[in-house]
Amino acid sequence: MHGRPRKAYKPEEEAASAAKAAKLRSLQFQFMSNHHNKIYTKEAVDLSTKLLEINPEAYTAWNYRKLAVEDKLSRIESDPDLVKTILDEELTVVESALRQNFKSYGAWHHRKWVLGKGHSSVGNELRLLDKFQKLDTRNFHAWNYRRFVVELTNRSEQDELQYTDAMIGSDFSNYSAWHNRSVLLSSLLARKADGFLPNKKIPDEYKLVQNAIFTDEDDQSGWFYHLWLLDQTVNVETPLLTSSWPSHGSRINLSAGCLNDSFSESGSFPLILYFDQAVGGVSSSTVTIDTELKGNEDLVWEPVSKKNSQVSCVWVARLKYISSEPCFGKEYKVKVKIGNSPGIVSSRGCNFSASYEFVFTAHVHDTVEESSQEGIVSWTDGFDIWDAESKDLNALTTLDRSNAQMDSKWRQEAIAEEIDLFRELPDSKIGKLTLARLLMAKAMISDDAVKGVHYNEILELYKDLMALDSSHYQYYKDVHSVALLRKVTSSTEDLSGHLFRCRNMNNSVCLRLNNLSLSRIASVEKLLFVQMLDLSHNELHSTEGLGNATSLLPKSESQQNPEFFSSGLTQTSETAESVGCFTQPHR
Repeated sequence: MHGRPRKAYKPEEEAASAAKAAKLRSLQFQFMSNHHNKIYTKEAVDLSTKLLEINPEAYTAWNYRKLAVEDKLSRIESDPDLVKTILDEELTVVESALRQNFKSYGAWHHRKWVLGKGHSSVGNELRLLDKFQKLDTRNFHAWNYRRFVVELTNRSEQDELQYTDAMIGSDFSNYSAWHNRSVLLSSLLARKADGFLPNKKIPDEYKLVQNAIFTDEDDQSGWFYHLWLLDQTVNVETPLLTSSWPSHGSRINLSAGCLNDSFSESGSFPLILYFDQAVGGVSSSTVTIDTELKGNEDLVWEPVSKKNSQVSCVWVARLKYISSEPCFGKEYKVKVKIGNSPGIVSSRGCNFSASYEFVFTAHVHDTVEESSQEGIVSWTDGFDIWDAESKDLNALTTLDRSNAQMDSKWRQEAIAEEIDLFRELPDSKIGKLTLARLLMAKAMISDDAVKGVHYNEILELYKDLMALDSSHYQYYKDVHSVALLRKVTSSTEDLSGHLFRCRNMNNSVCLRLNNLSLSRIASVEKLLFVQMLDLSHNELHSTEGLGNATSLLPKSESQQNPEFFSSGLTQTSETAESVGCFTQPHR
């Protein structure tokens, strides 16, 4: 058992252990002979019983007994009484083995197998489990088996939830009971069972777990459940659109020459939708395009997925424009409507129900603009600060504001109560960490006016934790970076301080996140509009996340067409450290 020191054996104990080992070797030799020769007589089966009494972890013995049972059942006629006798004998052997070792994987698995035959009393199993769980309330094998048994009965999830009440009430540190409670509540909330609406039930659950946390703040069980509750509070079941490219109100410049090294009579550019969770069903029937650009009646939408899945957070279609039409030098409005027709469904079965539309302008011209494709880029000159009042910039936070209004009142109230409560908790590492997480959740569903205040406090809390808890320094450093990037991308005021136009690269949009001590990249979905990204002089140990951006266009096209998408690390005159430069069609 964990935490129990080993002790030296006495001579008589060593002798008993040696005798037991000799008996075990003898039994194993005889048993393996029976197994190899497929001998399933009563004497052979009894031998396996003796072996399992000594060593319940003998997997081969359990498998042998399954074969023996199947052999017996094949030799008798359909006599329910005989079948029951054979299966009850197996349950007795398992029970004996579990009394030797309550955590025997093989024994629990064999019991499931026997019960799956359908001739045993499920009610007896629950009574037996009650006895076992009184002996070891946190045994996860018993809890897993309990869930299996309950699925075979008519016992309701509400009854099982009351059972977890009793188990938690007798021991706040019962992690298995808290976990089982989260499994049951997830199901009850998902199907909106009577009395289990999120805005009613989750606040009650906060009160329950508060009793555990404030009774013993050093016990981790309650903290894990509190973190799960926070996820249920923040996460909206229905999928939401978090960003798009082009963004609402933006203007993109297109030319024949931007598709390859010579002029072309036609071209295309990507249209990207980024959802907060993986969805399927994105098609020309669920996403409508209203534009005068010809050839876009039936767009083909493709998911961006490494596993060739038909569900993804990111979906891409290619919008065409044809130069043979009298369109060069003209501007065309493109209106994209999502959610007006049903069909977009999350991987969890929830429908995209928030209709949304965005409009951008495509300027098609026949001028080939030279751009620096590779080489040295100087970050010291040639940059113009982005106007904070820019229409393009203000459009970037439109989705955040609309998503924050989705069923947010009860969420805001629940999180606000938790924040007030945890401010009263004595100064502790877990208290500071939970407060930072609560404030992060509050910031995600707050108005722009107060987001900055929350993020500033979050950043200070993580700085304190880095100083207080050096053993988890890198974790705090990473989540500090995530909070900082969310702060930068959450409002036009913060974002405008990092955005520039690069005159030397056709006024490309440049986001400069240099010298921020970042160790991790986050909020990539908010960076789809960025054409140049400066990550120099940071402390990045990974660029995970940026790969999603570089995969939005086919590899062959990104290589042949630097103006559309040039990805990788680009040297600067000051440093060759962590600078990503990727270019999308000019605005």
